[in-house]
Amino acid sequence: MNRTMEKMLRTVLQKILSRRMYLVFSAHAAVIAVSYVLAFQLRFDFAVPERMAMLLWHTLAWVLPMKLVVFYHYGSFHGWWRYVTFADLASLLQAATLSTLGMAAVDHFLIPEHQVPRAVLLLDWGLTILVLGGLRSACRLLREQLWPYLIAGPRRPALMIGVEQAGEAIVGQIHGHRRLDYRVIGFLDENRSHHGTRLGGIPFLGAPGEAVTLAEEHGVGVILVIAGSLSGHPMRNLVRQCRAAEIELKVIPPVEHLLKESYRLQVREVRIEDLLRREPVELDRGAIEAMLRGRRVMVTGAGGSIGSEICRQALACGPEQIILVERAENSLFYVNEELKRLARPGQLAACVADVGDLERMEAVFDRTRPDIVFHAAAHKHVPLMESDPGEAVRNNVLGTQKLADLANEHHVARFVMISTDKAVNPTSVMGVSKQIAERYVHALSEFSDTKFIVVRFGNVLASAGSVVPIFQEQIRNGGPVTVTHPQMRRFFMTIPEASQLVLQAAAMGEGGEIFVLDMGELVPIVDLAEDMIRLSGAMPGEIDIVFTGTRPGEKLFEELCCDGETLSPTSHPKVLAAEHQPVDLMEIREALLELESVVYQPGEKVREVLRQIVPEYHAPDCSRPRSAATAGAGPVAAQTMNLTT
Repeated sequence: MNRTMEKMLRTVLQKILSRRMYLVFSAHAAVIAVSYVLAFQLRFDFAVPERMAMLLWHTLAWVLPMKLVVFYHYGSFHGWWRYVTFADLASLLQAATLSTLGMAAVDHFLIPEHQVPRAVLLLDWGLTILVLGGLRSACRLLREQLWPYLIAGPRRPALMIGVEQAGEAIVGQIHGHRRLDYRVIGFLDENRSHHGTRLGGIPFLGAPGEAVTLAEEHGVGVILVIAGSLSGHPMRNLVRQCRAAEIELKVIPPVEHLLKESYRLQVREVRIEDLLRREPVELDRGAIEAMLRGRRVMVTGAGGSIGSEICRQALACGPEQIILVERAENSLFYVNEELKRLARPGQLAACVADVGDLERMEAVFDRTRPDIVFHAAAHKHVPLMESDPGEAVRNNVLGTQKLADLANEHHVARFVMISTDKAVNPTSVMGVSKQIAERYVHALSEFSDTKFIVVRFGNVLASAGSVVPIFQEQIRNGGPVTVTHPQMRRFFMTIPEASQLVLQAAAMGEGGEIFVLDMGELVPIVDLAEDMIRLSGAMPGEIDIVFTGTRPGEKLFEELCCDGETLSPTSHPKVLAAEHQPVDLMEIREALLELESVVYQPGEKVREVLRQIVPEYHAPDCSRPRSAATAGAGPVAAQTMNLTT
């Protein structure tokens, strides 16, 4: 049934395209013929001698097909006139010039006794460009400037922020979209040299910080922001100002997203990612592609948020094969199905495997022979690991040890371990397990040809089980939104940003480094909750925020480097290097043997051994929430606050 429908759809499309091709071909033939005739008329002031008239009709018989062939070769019959660009006009100029030169050559060398006047050839060249170019431009003008007013009712005036992100191209999409009722009347840009100028007939009215004031002055009820044009802090301010002034704020995907969506413009609401967005990350794509192209790349934890995004990013760099290692069968199935649509046959190898199962991972390494390993598999939920510290050790520490040893034995070129800011001065089992894993990887790097690299970063926005999906669910249910402590703060990165910087750090590493990603500012979790409530459309006081007390292992704020470590810049502004103390390989192996012996013992025994290995590991000193006013007065009961504007 599906094949039948697909065949019918293909047949219909072919007929439509054939009909369109016929119409475009006929239009070109008519314009070429009329231009040629008109060139003769202009040359002889509309009184063409009989001899020249006969020459006109005799030469038209070969001029017309020759010019049609040249124009077809330059793609004139394949473009859409309503989307004409300067590239199309340049192609038109090339086709007209080449066809005119061809006409002159044929006329001079093959028919010397009946030569077409040179002025006719020049006039024909100019008329062809003028008429065809004019018709194409008129089609675009009709579509973008006149057609919207004929098919749609009154449009609402809007201001646009982000013209540097190809705003003019998106304005054309908006004005030509029959389902969007916006009319952009002004651009807002930080570059004050643009103010007072115009682009595409639309003026630059001021800076984004003046958006609400300018909107009120010009009677505008909608502000459109191109995604990525504003970083988190100014975006949060704009959301609050628009909410107070009752002005709509919408986000438009950037041009590269429009291309992926086949030019379907989708205006959306503001998302939490927009409020936490930082300056766009500039990557050394040449170095990343050189590292991955033609290589066999293994990604553990491939079904997780970071692992799956690393797979997506790596696939775009042309690896020979990506080996997806994941113990959760359903997660592996879904990411493999997604990537299969983008990969060539045989480019993916999905392996259901647990990194803690040494025999299984040995079989995977023997079969796939990876050149690069991105180790993203880990237990990450702090409270759960407090309940099962042995499992945190088994997976995060011993699993990493086994995987690193296999990478060393199989002479893998690079091994990149994904770590966390919770490994810094750890107060949780999860954090200390990741620090011990870091130590082992660094110790092994001193005796291995494999380049072992650690990349450390903070919370990933909207990843599975993170605070954002939890808040969204609580808001959908009408609240309350639960925050553990009024002073709780975290670093946040988006999933693509974190994955891109992991690849960047991997390409930079020479072995033995801890790379720390620039996480920006610590974000108060209360502010995050308030922003998400505002984005939901709730009015002040409608949804409560309840402070429930810090959970086992939680810190009020995270750090980027341990005591005794110093951060130094690298060649990339968003990637820092943490200078760390050397670790003796034999000592850390002995420590891991002791850890392995207590994995299945009671949790307190596991914690005791962890403290012996990492003396700075300690429980946090904030077991209950405190209000800002009574932060030094001791524990208090759970509190409730209303959202304030």
